[in-house]
Amino acid sequence: MPSYLVQVSYTSSALAALVDRPQSRTEAIRKVIEKLGGTVGPFYLSFGEYDTVGIFDVPDNVSAAAFALAIGAGGACKSVRTTPLISTEDGLAALKKAGSSGYKPVGAKK
Repeated sequence: MPSYLVQVSYTSSALAALVDRPQSRTEAIRKVIEKLGGTVGPFYLSFGEYDTVGIFDVPDNVSAAAFALAIGAGGACKSVRTTPLISTEDGLAALKKAGSSGYKPVGAKK
């Protein structure tokens, strides 16, 4: 099952609500992911541009997009970034395939 990284920035009002009433959002996320046929991996609070990051698995890109759209449409997130992840083994296979693909950049010598 494909894995995805999700990075979320909350709105200031959502952060204020979490400060006022601290809570883990992992269970709310878990219910959505499981309804989409997936599983939840680790989720973390983070510093910087994103307030929380996590890993989840769902059956396909449509399910991953549905998750991102659902949480983005809720109004508590000002930014949702979803990145497909591939295993190291698949990454190596992609590198080998790229090397034998025949692509030549503009200006490359023949």
